[in-house]
Amino acid sequence: MFFSFDGTDGVGKSTQIELFKHWLMDNGHEVVLCRDPGSSLLGERLRDLLLDKHDINIARRSEMFLYMTARTQLVEEVIKPALASGKTVICDRYLLANIVYQGHAGGLDSEVIRQVGAVATDGISPDLTILLDMDVTSARGRMDRELDRIESQGLEYMELVRQGFLSEAAHSSGSIKVVDASHDIATIHKNIVSLASAFLEKQRGV
Repeated sequence: MFFSFDGTDGVGKSTQIELFKHWLMDNGHEVVLCRDPGSSLLGERLRDLLLDKHDINIARRSEMFLYMTARTQLVEEVIKPALASGKTVICDRYLLANIVYQGHAGGLDSEVIRQVGAVATDGISPDLTILLDMDVTSARGRMDRELDRIESQGLEYMELVRQGFLSEAAHSSGSIKVVDASHDIATIHKNIVSLASAFLEKQRGV
């Protein structure tokens, strides 16, 4: 089983992923956590290049391909082996983020990104994506650290990102579930568990 979490920065992905991991483990799943980009030596090097502030100009299309390269390594080194051995994968972001950040918000053709992504991931996609959603100004207010290179592109860009996520969810035929991230941590976790439980029961044919 393959779950991914996504949403604009500041919505609380890290907290909810950790809670969800423990819920899955309590229900008998052997869980592998990963992050995109990252979770491989190549992926972590590319993550630094993509997210750290520096004076290197990275064109939007180049940015997209760098993310794809990191993702390919993640799939080959982590996700494929984990799924093949029957483990449950939780990934902090995945291809959806590329489609939204570089496509909907960045001006590239989202469908082209989707096609490139199908090759980069060897067709491996999450069974269910949890999209944490909230007002971008409120989400930014939750962040108590220095903004990275992507986050520093401003609230207008982040609003385009948010609307891109919501658009993708609306056209996902149920594979992307939106969770209101403006609630308290316990309520958000409860809502995620409710969605995941219904999904897992459906998969088992219950």
